[in-house]
Amino acid sequence: MKGYRNFDEKELTHLLKEGNEAAYTEVYNRYKTVLYLHAYRMLQDREEAKDVVQDLFITLWSRRAELNYQAGMASYLYTAVRNRVFDRIARKKVASSYFESLKRFAPRYDYSSDDKLQAKELASLIESEINALPTKMREIFRLSRSEQLSHKEIAEQLVISDKTVKKQVSNALKILRLKLGVFFLLMLLLPPLI
Repeated sequence: MKGYRNFDEKELTHLLKEGNEAAYTEVYNRYKTVLYLHAYRMLQDREEAKDVVQDLFITLWSRRAELNYQAGMASYLYTAVRNRVFDRIARKKVASSYFESLKRFAPRYDYSSDDKLQAKELASLIESEINALPTKMREIFRLSRSEQLSHKEIAEQLVISDKTVKKQVSNALKILRLKLGVFFLLMLLLPPLI
């Protein structure tokens, strides 16, 4: 593996496309730090920057044979990081705009007693579905949502990895979305009715 450090981009690209894991590792070691710094400068969020770079390298390996590196590996990687960052920023803006419109609408709406009763029933339904989650997943989900702890804080508290926390929260949300659908999203976004 030592010999790969002296390989140029073209040689590494060729080996990577053939599925050479050592060449992939060399590309990862050569570019991971500068790509992380590039993503962090734009996002100003360490965890998101790590996620962007990790996602890029997963894609790089899984789609290695079909990717186009004509402008060179470094150029491809920088462009891919930039595009991923722009996608995240765009998604955040869309979500933020949607949430703001919901917030503006919610206070103007005059909730009737019937609406409050339905909201109570829905809150109860959500609570029972959360209670039905597997024990560890439920604990992690509650720490994330009720206690507002970051993934890192939860990981430290429970002595598990950040990755495990992220996966458990993601799985909990998937399960709850499947069982509760759009109502779940609305209950998380709208202020309490009672």
